Amino acid sequence: MLNVKNLTFSYNKKPVLKNISFKAEAGENLAIIGESGAGKSTLLKVLYGEYDLHEGQIFWKNKQILGPKFNLVVGYDFMKYVAQEFDLMPVTSVEENIAKHLSRFFPEETQKRVDELIQVVELEAFAKTKVKQLSGGQKQRVALARALAKQPEILLLDEPFSHIDNFKKQSLRRSVFKYLKEKNITCIVATHDKEDVLGFADNMMVLNNHNIEAYNTPQYLYSNPQTPLVASFFGEFNTIDGQIVYSQQLKVVEKSNLKATVIRSYFKGVYYLVEAELNGDIVLFEHADQLKKGQSIFLKVET
Repeated sequence: MLNVKNLTFSYNKKPVLKNISFKAEAGENLAIIGESGAGKSTLLKVLYGEYDLHEGQIFWKNKQILGPKFNLVVGYDFMKYVAQEFDLMPVTSVEENIAKHLSRFFPEETQKRVDELIQVVELEAFAKTKVKQLSGGQKQRVALARALAKQPEILLLDEPFSHIDNFKKQSLRRSVFKYLKEKNITCIVATHDKEDVLGFADNMMVLNNHNIEAYNTPQYLYSNPQTPLVASFFGEFNTIDGQIVYSQQLKVVEKSNLKATVIRSYFKGVYYLVEAELNGDIVLFEHADQLKKGQSIFLKVET
């Protein structure tokens, strides 16, 4: 397992992470979320051994992960890190990039492994294409496949699908995270996109103000959002009488003590997101039909 104990790190005496402690089991998918600047990417780099800790310890099983003061070469064989800068070989093919660190003494086995990973990242049509001819999203998929080539025990992913077109993201997420589960690879994902988390993450960590603000399963945090930051990750929400209420929890009813006036309706496909004024505050709720500006309605919170 990954065991992080009281991790503290600063950039030029500016605190970034304070007293961070958590564990991740073999095969677990842990998502790290937070606003820009919350320290998500920094945490991954510290876990990888790219920086030296100011306080605390990191262990993978019985092996302590140390920074550049202790290692001439950053990183460990059992761990791979996919950053937002891909560091690929531009003038060689997709196949050659993935095979770079695999054995040349068993070409048939190596080719089989490369073909398997190309299928996982859905790049079959580009196997022979030089990397410099690929789009940013395709390069990101090559970087993912290359990181998986030697089947690491733990994989660190920093915004792993950020460059990939929306129409491709859904199937790619399913393919990659399914593969990691099948191979029992621990995965730590830093992301701002809830679609990278919902349906895939076993646990979710929310970073805020240098600390862990929340840590639990996505299902629990969705059902029990203790702060607006946690709620905002899951979608539109309101604060009514001190209670966090998601937009889908507000329903239009014939009569209630929550009387609101419609301001605007936003088409969202299968529903409209309606903006309204309630006791001088703006609220958002989902409705099957478009409502007219100025229309008076009554709302009820359904849990």
